[in-house]
Amino acid sequence: MSSMPPSGQNNNNKEKPENFRDLLRTMNDFIHEKPVKGFLKSIDEFFNSPFPAGAFPVQVRETADEYIISAELPGVKKEQIQLNILPNQVNISIENQEIETKEDLNNHLFQKRVSQQRLSRTIPLPIVINEKMVKASYRDGLLNIRIPIIRGKTINIED
Repeated sequence: MSSMPPSGQNNNNKEKPENFRDLLRTMNDFIHEKPVKGFLKSIDEFFNSPFPAGAFPVQVRETADEYIISAELPGVKKEQIQLNILPNQVNISIENQEIETKEDLNNHLFQKRVSQQRLSRTIPLPIVINEKMVKASYRDGLLNIRIPIIRGKTINIED
């Protein structure tokens, strides 16, 4: 008996690396195709977003004289923030619009991409809010809203 493999098995060894190369080439083409490439790009945009899952952290504290609402908004400009005061709610909205254009060597526009993101949080409070007395400040990515607690007149009950 010979220790040499039959001649048919030598051909299978040559086919395996080529099959593997074909598989890798097919996987590479699949990843760079439009549907998958777009999906992977959307995942990248999701993780690059400063507010994952469409929310931003908000903290509400109560003191003897006021409610203090603090919202962490890193990377947001003051012009992007809008506050709306309702009778017993505060709504914080952030709107971000980005326009990306690509031009060729002759400065002809060949691609334009507009993305718009709007985030909003509504904070209910157990008091009626006087919007004229609300104060808001924004510094270093931290929005602070101060809402004074208005106490009614106390009436003594007679015997």
